[in-house]
Amino acid sequence: MNHSFCKNPQERRKKLVFLIFHRKDLLYDIENIAYVQGDVMKTNDEHDRHQVIDIGQDGNVDRVTRILNLAYQECVDFLYAYTKADVFKASSLDNTFGAPEHYKMRLLVPPDFSKGTVALLKNLIHEYMTCRVIEDWMSITNPQAQPIWKNKLEEIEEAIISCMNARGGRIRRTQTPF
Repeated sequence: MNHSFCKNPQERRKKLVFLIFHRKDLLYDIENIAYVQGDVMKTNDEHDRHQVIDIGQDGNVDRVTRILNLAYQECVDFLYAYTKADVFKASSLDNTFGAPEHYKMRLLVPPDFSKGTVALLKNLIHEYMTCRVIEDWMSITNPQAQPIWKNKLEEIEEAIISCMNARGGRIRRTQTPF
């Protein structure tokens, strides 16, 4: 592993982990959830139902992509201690629409970081990104369901943060003389 990107000796001992989220897999889950959400909607208006279900259709998928991009950045921010990257001397960003095929997250983790924690984190982030899109879509198409998804989203965010805080180090119990 090339450690030339690490600035200090403490960082050189860390491991580099990449989490890659495929857009097509995220969209598949999002479309399935929206279909079920629309199917169980308590309404007699089929137009309302199809608005929920049609999340992946042309035009609608652009909104989904923008929220996926936002959800990805929110997760990077939650994990700032592990994802931080210096800004280049000259940087600029614009709001040009982009639909990446993959969302790639780079984490610099301690040497004793658990493979199980990485797997859990991957699943939580996938779920967060999916729920973030559904929560936004429900706010537009089915406002009665939006609070349910907002609550689920907050629970997943807490789980991500808790997962990373819990792994802060080994717990050592001192022996008691009794």
